Amino acid sequence: MDDMEWPYAGGDIAALIRTRDWRGTPLGPVSGWPERLRGLVDTLLESPVPTALLWGPDGILLYNDGYAVVCGQRHPATLGGSLRDAWPEAWHFNGRMLANCLAGNHETHQNVSFLLERDGGPRESWFDLYYGPVRGADGLFAGVLATVIEITDQVEAEQARAAQRQQLDRATSRHQALTAATSDVIYSMCADWSEMRPVDGRGFIKDMAAPARSWVQDYVPPDEHPRVLAAIDRAIATRSAFELEHRVLRVDGSIGWTLSRAVPIVGEDGEVEEWFGVASDITERKLAEEKLKESDRRKDEFLAMLAHELRNPLAPIGTAAALLQTGRLDADRVRTTSQIIGRQVTHMTELIDDLLDVSRVTRGLITLERTALDVKDIVRDAVEQVAPLVAARGHTLALDLAPGATLVPGDGKRLVQVVSNILNNAAKYTREGGTIRVTATADATHVTVSVADDGVGMTPDVVARAFGLFVQAERTSDRSTGGLGLGLALVKSLVELHGGTASCASPGLGQGSTFSVRLPRLAGGVAQADPQAVLAAETLRVLRILVVDDNADAADMLAMLLEAAGHRVSVEHEPRRALERARAERPQACLIDIGLPDMDGNMLAQRLRAEPATAGALLVATTGYGQDSDRRRSLAAGFDHHLVKPLDVQELYAILDASIPG
Repeated sequence: MDDMEWPYAGGDIAALIRTRDWRGTPLGPVSGWPERLRGLVDTLLESPVPTALLWGPDGILLYNDGYAVVCGQRHPATLGGSLRDAWPEAWHFNGRMLANCLAGNHETHQNVSFLLERDGGPRESWFDLYYGPVRGADGLFAGVLATVIEITDQVEAEQARAAQRQQLDRATSRHQALTAATSDVIYSMCADWSEMRPVDGRGFIKDMAAPARSWVQDYVPPDEHPRVLAAIDRAIATRSAFELEHRVLRVDGSIGWTLSRAVPIVGEDGEVEEWFGVASDITERKLAEEKLKESDRRKDEFLAMLAHELRNPLAPIGTAAALLQTGRLDADRVRTTSQIIGRQVTHMTELIDDLLDVSRVTRGLITLERTALDVKDIVRDAVEQVAPLVAARGHTLALDLAPGATLVPGDGKRLVQVVSNILNNAAKYTREGGTIRVTATADATHVTVSVADDGVGMTPDVVARAFGLFVQAERTSDRSTGGLGLGLALVKSLVELHGGTASCASPGLGQGSTFSVRLPRLAGGVAQADPQAVLAAETLRVLRILVVDDNADAADMLAMLLEAAGHRVSVEHEPRRALERARAERPQACLIDIGLPDMDGNMLAQRLRAEPATAGALLVATTGYGQDSDRRRSLAAGFDHHLVKPLDVQELYAILDASIPG
């Protein structure tokens, strides 16, 4: 393996590991690092939180980009050095921790403070820490993985808030301090709160120069009166500080929120002489809290819906599995049962693909392959995809497409996905026997595709948030249509990536809906259709195949499928046993899971490529990891193909068939 290609992760630390000369360090050159150490380094480099690996009894430091931020100016000198040299002022803590963890113990510490040399001088810094021992290839504890979350900013902010609160409490005990305070309204009241007057003349409520109880009646909404008056009476009776969040009528006539605080001023005789208070406008904070609650509510509904949608296909799959286990089914029933399993797996795959698509788009991980495309071709491809659903529900589908070339620059696959999502939505939410009309119009600068239905329609509030993430518009009273409510969010994101806009309208419930996509028009150019992959229908010829997967059920089922196609198949669950078997049996093709124990699939592929017996074998990654970075990593490791689980059987057959000479 070329050490210049490892580690495979991106980021500054990975690049530094690749380029640094390690020969003079305690770890020695990278080529001599144990495989276990390399695997742990890969793990910490992929971690999204600040993580360090302390290797060996001296705690040699290797870490990721997040931990480098914690190191500050100490980085990069700390990389590859000992823990004692990296943090000498904290060695009293770290040395004990390192020894304890290398003995096999875990440690968790929250809100731990250290006086560290930072930014040219000592600074008290706070951290949440987790330490866990890790074993080497020999099974003995060889190092410690440390997760280090710095909370200095949060602690200092909380200390500042506490200091401000203490300062305000001191200020409200004296008239002079109150007049210098920076809160919105400062006021004083007599002992029984029957009179109130402003101290500094500022205010967001209308008239503070009024009797207190009258002020409550005039400027607090009626439904708040009992609560506010009860709190005032309680404070007077107990002579304790008054603090209450409540709604109030503001100067502009709107209803807002205020935080009212008041403290009693006690005279020499021990009696309350007067009260001084501060009222702060907290309307914006309360609105933000309400918005957050609504977002959390929608997210909870989405998660409940996700659980529902995933359980639904699991029920027939489980029943089908139980039937197959009885061994009393004839060939027709076995075929029907397997078809049911296939349909439900396809349904679950589509749900998961929707989730992954939304995740990738919202994080900006989608790369568009732009070509000149005719919108009419996009619409026809989308109609072809949803035709089975339209036919099953007995809908009439009408097309009204602008004549001539209506070219747009875009990614054909993604634009077909946009239109098919909208059509699928229309078909689901239109009662059986309804009408769906697709129109494509063009002006000098834009092309617009609209999908109108005469379905159940939408209320104005649903229209306003139809394209939102985690929004499921229940336009019917049941959940028979299914889905996660992600399709329209994906439509909006993909259209915006193409420089366009997505919109919707509905006259109301029962009056149908119209969804429109507006895309920039391409003035010239020739539309380029995506090539269609045609799978050969020939019977597969026999191959020697090695299946490697630590999931025994997945490996056995794949082996049975390949054996049914006539291939000779061996199965291994551990990568080192797979290597031994490959040397002995010289397989022509290896189907390898990436997430294997001890040695991952990428490393196993590299080892197989280095073996004379398998140097020219077909290597296919079969994995649940489907990101572009995962594909690049597997191809760099020596795989010929990267297939994402659940496998597309026809695609796998085509790959195997193409690998057979002659």
